[in-house]
Amino acid sequence: MRTATEARRPAPAPPPSTAALLRAFLTGLQERVPLRALWAHGSLAGGDYQEGRSDLDLIAVLARPATPQEERRLAELHRGLAATGGPPARALHCAYPDRTAPDDPAHPHLAWAHDELTHRPLTPVTRRELHSFGLVLYGDGPAALLPPVTDAQLTAFVLADLRGFWRPALEHPEYWLRDIWVDLGLLTLARATVTLRNGTLISKGHALPVLAGLGAPAQVLADIRHRRYGPPASSPAPAAAATAGAPEAHRADWPARRAELTRAFLGPAIDRTLAAYGNG
Repeated sequence: MRTATEARRPAPAPPPSTAALLRAFLTGLQERVPLRALWAHGSLAGGDYQEGRSDLDLIAVLARPATPQEERRLAELHRGLAATGGPPARALHCAYPDRTAPDDPAHPHLAWAHDELTHRPLTPVTRRELHSFGLVLYGDGPAALLPPVTDAQLTAFVLADLRGFWRPALEHPEYWLRDIWVDLGLLTLARATVTLRNGTLISKGHALPVLAGLGAPAQVLADIRHRRYGPPASSPAPAAAATAGAPEAHRADWPARRAELTRAFLGPAIDRTLAAYGNG
């Protein structure tokens, strides 16, 4: 593996089981579609990957659009790997842009996510990640195949995401009872704050100290830190570790209390960010 830019230190090598999964996935792609390149972004490329916890965020560039038959074979590949490859395979998401598609960050591309084929754009954040620290697993690097993202495009997307998605989502209390909403909502705010300040991207792990500096609830940060970076569930005495890392996490009413704390912090924090950077 090599990074897309030489200036950044390469991410650590993935664990053996994840590396084996990536090799099997690449072989399966080469047998099914006209593959030009395979890249990783997100936590694997950024050095924040936690096997069994993190998503595997991949981009497979095709020479042309996949045919309906090729789409079916891609779905079979993903389902087959998910059935045999354990948690890393079930967390594998891949977008399939093709070289004939318009150069438009809003253009939807074929993608596999959450156990189904769908269509999604390659967002400016994803594009900037690929150019800044993407891992090239096969073929040409992002610089050869993917136009760069301007600072103005990145800023506009980050602000629109906060304003149009995360701020309205706070009006749905039931969402915030789930780990994924708490984690992504808070981590997105922290990463957006850093991007708006200086144009750089940070990993989810580096976002936790930023959240502490923004005044996020300490109990919620402890809960996120333990679930994402603490001892795995199979380690000895997980209950003791959970109690030490997040004192309230063992309480039956903790999900509701965590949702309340998260929403009370995020609403004003997003509003302040939009007012500071987006005239919003």
